[in-house]
Amino acid sequence: MFCELTDRIKLLFRKEKELYLLYRKILGFYPDDLHFYQVALLHKSSSVRSKDGQLINNERLEFLGDSVLQSIVSAILYRQFRQKGEGFLTNIRSRIVQRETLNRIAIEIGLDRLIKSSGMLKTQKTSIPGNAFEALVGAIYLDKGYDVCYQFIEEKIINRYFNLKEIVKVEKDFKSQLMEWGQQKKIPIRFELISSCVDAENNPIFETQVFLADMKGGKGEGTSKKKSHQKAAFKTLDLIHNNASFKSKLETLHAENSAKGLSEDLKEASKSFTLSQSETDTHSLPLD
Repeated sequence: MFCELTDRIKLLFRKEKELYLLYRKILGFYPDDLHFYQVALLHKSSSVRSKDGQLINNERLEFLGDSVLQSIVSAILYRQFRQKGEGFLTNIRSRIVQRETLNRIAIEIGLDRLIKSSGMLKTQKTSIPGNAFEALVGAIYLDKGYDVCYQFIEEKIINRYFNLKEIVKVEKDFKSQLMEWGQQKKIPIRFELISSCVDAENNPIFETQVFLADMKGGKGEGTSKKKSHQKAAFKTLDLIHNNASFKSKLETLHAENSAKGLSEDLKEASKSFTLSQSETDTHSLPLD
């Protein structure tokens, strides 16, 4: 209460009052240093140069915010699900921090309307909002510290936009999801057992590698081949959704496969046409 009153008094003497009030509405508190938040919403397409010539945009804050967000969500899940193991917690965290989810949240809280980017970019159809949200988390961390950042994520994001009990109820068969994705993209998926051994307690351990065509995906370990497949599929899906470099390689692979498929379809059509034309020519031969 005292801090809120102090912030209101400070606001009377600040420039850009409307901007402070806008952030207050989104964050639930007044920023101390507005500069962090302005940088958090500055996309690299609209980078500016500092006095010493350094390019300024939100990429560094995005890097920081990603780590802070992962840490805070991990802590929240750890406290909420006290009887669950590492694999379960990892799966739930991935569903919360995946790029599509962060994009949705950024748009829900109105962050997309504040992002400064090139006019040619359509922010709502890219990962720009989600990246800006991560940068915002980094800005909160630098401006207010871990505790305020934790409170923001828990109260303004998790409690408002997620029903953790419902998320837990949704059972995910990651291998089936990956196979369906491969069929849609026309990319062959295969699972290869790369090692098997026993641990110190004589439990079997299997390690599986996913391949997307000839491109390596995620690896997973488990006490059965099925479990190792599921973990490898989960890690591959995480790469597909959240790793920019991996997604870029996949787009190239998808384009190559699409072109190859089109070429084969054309060959087949040409072959069918040739056969059909041959039959027509045979039927049209003059009778003696």
